[in-house]
Amino acid sequence: MPELPPILVYGGKSEQAESLSAALAAHFSPVRAEDMEDALRELRGREFSGVCLLNCQTAQFCDASLFPQAGGILAQLPDGLAVLDVSLKILWTNRRFDELTGKTESPIGAEFYSVFGAPEILGPDLSPFHTALGTATQSRSTLRLGEKTYFQVHANPVTSAECRVPKHLVVSVRDVSTEILQQQKLNAIYQAGLELGDLSPAEMAEMTVQDRVELVKSRIIHYTKDLLEYETVEIRLLDKATSRLEPLLTVGMVPEAANRELFALPTDNGVTGFVASSGKSYLCEDTQNDPLYLIGAAGARSSLTVPLMQHDQVLGTFNVESTRPGAFNEKDLQFLELFGREVAVALNTLELLAAEKYCATNENVEKILREVANPVDEILNDTAWILERFIGHDPMVGERLQRILKHTRDIRAEIYKVGEANVPLGANAPVQTRALRPKLRGKRILVADNDELVRRAAHELLGKQGCEVETAHNGQEALLMVRSFQYDVVLVDIRLPDMSGYECFCQVQDCQTGLPVILMTGFGYDPGHSIVKARQRGLKSVLFKPFRVEQLLDEVEKNLYGASIVNQGEDAGSTAAANQPTA
Repeated sequence: MPELPPILVYGGKSEQAESLSAALAAHFSPVRAEDMEDALRELRGREFSGVCLLNCQTAQFCDASLFPQAGGILAQLPDGLAVLDVSLKILWTNRRFDELTGKTESPIGAEFYSVFGAPEILGPDLSPFHTALGTATQSRSTLRLGEKTYFQVHANPVTSAECRVPKHLVVSVRDVSTEILQQQKLNAIYQAGLELGDLSPAEMAEMTVQDRVELVKSRIIHYTKDLLEYETVEIRLLDKATSRLEPLLTVGMVPEAANRELFALPTDNGVTGFVASSGKSYLCEDTQNDPLYLIGAAGARSSLTVPLMQHDQVLGTFNVESTRPGAFNEKDLQFLELFGREVAVALNTLELLAAEKYCATNENVEKILREVANPVDEILNDTAWILERFIGHDPMVGERLQRILKHTRDIRAEIYKVGEANVPLGANAPVQTRALRPKLRGKRILVADNDELVRRAAHELLGKQGCEVETAHNGQEALLMVRSFQYDVVLVDIRLPDMSGYECFCQVQDCQTGLPVILMTGFGYDPGHSIVKARQRGLKSVLFKPFRVEQLLDEVEKNLYGASIVNQGEDAGSTAAANQPTA
């Protein structure tokens, strides 16, 4: 007589279970399971042709797990499933759970956390199993295994009508690493964008061009390698006037590619030219069979190129390459496009486009002016001294001296013109560190101070406003300059080596009646009462050192045009003035 197929009957010690077993005995070999442990032990030990569940509507575990197991459905689920006792010992698992543990031996009998190598519990429930057992409600949490593996765990307590205190847990485990890592990368790209441009344009204007370029380059390389995990990168910026794609950053590219001349054209300029001309990203899955691809990185078999966009305008291109064919997918494209947008914003904010060349030229101009300011003033001082002594003696000498004077001043003026001629226009115009004063442009100002730092500061601060600044070391030089040349305003320190500020003020007024004079002094220092006596003679302005730049400019304008002109711009510039450095 053939052996009857086994069937599991799960229903406790009820009469219904006994009656059902007897009825099935004619065609099956019934196996009784009175409790959970019996049922799991029998299911692990042999194959059954079926499972009969009694009163399963009151037992969450029955219709959720045991019955599907009889048909092998649970083994096919993408989630891992396990049954735990109250000590968190594993009583039963499906095939997927065993795969998630990454171990060859069976996890049956082991403690749940130990089979995953004591993972870090991230929450939201930091004790999901104890919560489920203690409250008889579902609980969930996320486990982290190593750096890039994340499992989401749901714990479901098993109760019945007879016993509402859970004695077992049904636990599902899902691998959510891809979703979490993608979200982390999106968050990291957003944060990287903030850090790429975390300095304001005004602050960046104080940095040298090389500092600014290296700052952005280093951050782009850092995030490309550590965040996007790409080893090669090429960034080119579009020169809209010529359509040329200028290399800004090349890492891992062969010299031929780094030095290649490319234009924003759809043909004969590689993938980079196509992307720059179309504004569309390009995924090259196999470089050996792509007609657009030009050699970039050594041994590259695939590449990904995206446009750098700002307000629907192409600013340049961002290219990465790999030695593996098909190394990039749509997710990589999405991430590189997002990062490319952040790079474009940072480049635009940091003025590394057309303004870069201006800044380099302007920096050199300012350096030259700082170096020539004192020698030019020395020439002017000596010329004035000679002119005074040769007046009426030799007209030819006087004429020659006047030519020397003119050419000397022209040298300084030409240097300024070089800087102004290189100022870019439009969206890439440089950010001014402070508002320009057009009414000061072309005004000739004499500064008399024995302190070289003050004289240099006068050249730098007033020169940026377009003033023609000349300086004197003492009172005699100042008076000589006033007698020889025309000035719009004179600034005089009250403590000169050869006379007091009051004496210099009086003699300047004697030379040129009505010529505005501003006295400068440190707070509380005026032993000769120069300011008091000068005010009695009509002095209008005093600058107390250290003064803010805006105060200096305001006082000069006030002496040129009156207080009403200056007050018109105070409201608009008050916020900016509050943040200006002192001099």
